[in-house]
Amino acid sequence: MNTEIHPLEPFLPQNAKILMLGSFPPPKTRWSMEFFYPNWINDMWRIMGHIFFGNKHHFEAKGEKRFDKESVVEFCTQKGIALYDTACEVRRLKENASDKFLEVVNPTDINLLLQQMPQCQAIATTGQKATDTIVANFGCKEPAIGSYETIGIEGKEIRFWRMPSSSRAYPLALEKKALFYHTMLKAEGLL
Repeated sequence: MNTEIHPLEPFLPQNAKILMLGSFPPPKTRWSMEFFYPNWINDMWRIMGHIFFGNKHHFEAKGEKRFDKESVVEFCTQKGIALYDTACEVRRLKENASDKFLEVVNPTDINLLLQQMPQCQAIATTGQKATDTIVANFGCKEPAIGSYETIGIEGKEIRFWRMPSSSRAYPLALEKKALFYHTMLKAEGLL
């Protein structure tokens, strides 16, 4: 079974305060834009629209089933939100977007990403597979959903937040997921 290399470069704005980490992008056939959380039925950008603009449709391209990449990139740059995934190489055990069927072949070097963002004080995982990968990588305790553990990375204390998955497969209403994200974003000074 073939492996897949991550199709996107890490998005690391110089002013990044938080690094949000998923597991790995879905197959390209499910993308609605060439950026992170590209799946039209993933609610990450609806959660952010709801929190920051009071409108879950804020990042949707009008009249189309896609997110507006330019407004998402501008928003993340302005707010200081870096994005990548905990795996840079995976094997898909089934041809879908489910984390359940992803085998991490090569985890991302999180230390290397953080070295490029001197203001970053927190990482937030956006699903169970991403959380498991961080726990395995750093030998730290798994935070409860919506909370954090402090981990030492290269002599720096980093808050490791565990967020609910933005996937619709995760059984929690968008507004309830947004409450967890709101708490984390406020604690990290983005709100």
